[in-house]
Amino acid sequence: MTQFDTRYPSVTDLKIKAKKRIPNFAFDYLEGGCSDERSLRKTMADFDKIFLKENFVREILKNPNIRASFCGIEYDAPFGISPIGLQGLMWPNAPLILAKAAKDYKIPYVLSTVSTNSIEEVAKISEGQALFQLYNPACTDIRDDIIRRLKENQYRALIVTADVASFGYRPRDIRNGLSILPKITLNHIIQAITHPTWSLNMLFTGGAPKLRTLLPYMKQDNMQDMASFMNEKMMGGVSMEQLKAIRNLWHGPLIVKGILTEHDMEKCIDIGADGVVVSNHGARQMDAGQTAISVLPLLVQKYSKRIHISFDSGIQSGTDIACALASGAKFVFSGRSFVYGVSALGQSGAGHTIEMFEHQLSQVMRQIGCEKISDLSNFLVK
Repeated sequence: MTQFDTRYPSVTDLKIKAKKRIPNFAFDYLEGGCSDERSLRKTMADFDKIFLKENFVREILKNPNIRASFCGIEYDAPFGISPIGLQGLMWPNAPLILAKAAKDYKIPYVLSTVSTNSIEEVAKISEGQALFQLYNPACTDIRDDIIRRLKENQYRALIVTADVASFGYRPRDIRNGLSILPKITLNHIIQAITHPTWSLNMLFTGGAPKLRTLLPYMKQDNMQDMASFMNEKMMGGVSMEQLKAIRNLWHGPLIVKGILTEHDMEKCIDIGADGVVVSNHGARQMDAGQTAISVLPLLVQKYSKRIHISFDSGIQSGTDIACALASGAKFVFSGRSFVYGVSALGQSGAGHTIEMFEHQLSQVMRQIGCEKISDLSNFLVK
C-alpha cells in the first residue's frame, strides 16, 4: 500500500509542514549548519551546476531499473537513510519509524551512535537489515563493546565517521541551549506547549530523548553527565592506527564517511576499507570547506576502480540523487529529507519520502532515456 501523500510532493513541502509541527529548537537542530551557514547554502547551490543530457529521438522508456548495490548488498533503490543524531528530538521514535520503512522498502538505514534508540531496538525492528555509524570513542573499551553488540545483533556494515575532529560551531544550537541534549528552559516549555501534537507524541510515545546506545557506558542518566561523557569518552578522532584497530575488530563491510580529499582516500584504501562516503557532514562541521558534490567527480575519476564510492550531503530530491549518481557515486544517502518527512507526517512520513524519491528518480531516468542506475554517468553534461 502506497504511503505517498500528494499534498507534500517535495522536500520543501515536508520542511514547511515539519516547521509548523515541531518546536523551533528541534527544527533548528535538524535544519542548521555550521557558523554562518555559507557551506550549507553552497552545498545546495552546487547541485544547480550539474546538468543531464536529454535525447528524445528514441523509444520511450517505461520502467527504468533503479536497483543498486551497497556493501555488496542489492537494494531496491540507489539511496539510503543517513545517520542523524537525536532523531527522537524531532519526532518520537523517529529511528524506529525510519528503520522499519527502510526494511519494508528494501533500502539501507544507518543508525547513528548518538541516536535516541538503541542498537538492540533498531536491530529488532529492522530484522537485522540495519547498518551502524560509529563516532570512534576515545575509550577503546566502549568502542570494543559497541562492535561486540553490532556483531551480536547482526548489523550489516559499519560506517566510521571521520569528519568530526571537533564539535561543530552551530549558532542555532547555541542560541537554543542545545549541546548534546537540550537544557530545558522556559522558552523550550513555551515552544512545546505551542506544538501540542509533538508534545503529546513525545509524552505518550517516545518520552524524553536519550542516547540509548550509550546509556550503558554512562555513570548517570542526566544531561550534565552526558556532556562530560561525550567530551571525555567519545571524541576519539580517527587516526590510521584507530582505523586499523577497527578494521581488525570488524570483519564485515567497513565504510569511512566524511571523505573529501585524495589524502584521506589513500588512507582508507591503505587500511583496507571496503568503501567511503564522500560527505561534508551536511555542512554542519566546517563553513569554509569544500562541498561534497564539488569534489566527487575528481575522487571518482582517480579512485573508483580501487574502492566503492558513495555520496552524502545536500540530497533533497530524486533529481539530486540522479545528479550525484551521474557524477560517479555508486550509491547515495540523505538524512534531513527523511527526518523532515517523519516530522511532518509521523508514521507514514518515512514511506512517503522513500516513494517520493523513487518517483522523482524514475521520472528523470525516463526523461533522459536511462535504463539503469549504472548508465547514469553517460548522461552527465561535462
